[in-house]
Amino acid sequence: MRYSERLRQRIETTGSRLCVGLDPRPGEGGIEAVPDFLKRVVEETREYAAAYKPNIAYFEAMGLRGIAILEKLLADMPAEVPVILDAKRSDIGETQKYYAQSYFRNWNVDAVTLNPFLGYDSIEAFLDWEGKGIYLLAVTSNAGSADFQQQKLADGRSVFELVTALGERAKAEGRETDTGYVVGLTNAADVLAKMPDAPLLVPGLGAQGGDLAALAAAGRTAPDVINVSRGILYTDDGSSYAERAKSWAERISRAYQEAVA
Repeated sequence: MRYSERLRQRIETTGSRLCVGLDPRPGEGGIEAVPDFLKRVVEETREYAAAYKPNIAYFEAMGLRGIAILEKLLADMPAEVPVILDAKRSDIGETQKYYAQSYFRNWNVDAVTLNPFLGYDSIEAFLDWEGKGIYLLAVTSNAGSADFQQQKLADGRSVFELVTALGERAKAEGRETDTGYVVGLTNAADVLAKMPDAPLLVPGLGAQGGDLAALAAAGRTAPDVINVSRGILYTDDGSSYAERAKSWAERISRAYQEAVA
């Protein structure tokens, strides 16, 4: 089964487009408290999660112990929930080959985020993995996305459209890996009309304050997922992780229902 179809089935099963971001920040109890914290988050939110997105930077910041925690987390993830590893890797093709083997073979994640700005040959090592997916950074959720990604070219296109052209090329070539894009919700309104109807990973809803209306009204058929990290993991409102995940999932669902009403 292709990655996009597996993700679509998960969305239909749960009625949720929520991607739960897993960004551990050691607090009280230190690093050794992180595994139990992550286990609890996953156990409580799995009913509402269309996908999980561990961000590798938070694990690397804990050193080798953090990598060991990530490996154990990935090994224990619910089999029915796709896992998107947020790594944003970018390197020349030969090096990318080893990143692809690490993530898709050794850790068996379902998808990974990539920085495509080294060009097509830098993503090719990820394109022939059956059942896997990649998300290319297209329009990110930070203000600096205006510095490059949204700049206009002489032919009238924006730089992010060069990114989507890479994904369309992979699709035309019949590659085994599905290609989607990272589109930050805070910057999405002006770019959605130019995005292919391919899976989107959409950060920027929770603490970053992005608006769902434009995304929900775009009439897309692809299995897009909307990531919330801090809004579930670190909101001090007295509610459980499950209650927060349910609330975000319902908020996203309402936005889509209102868009088609």
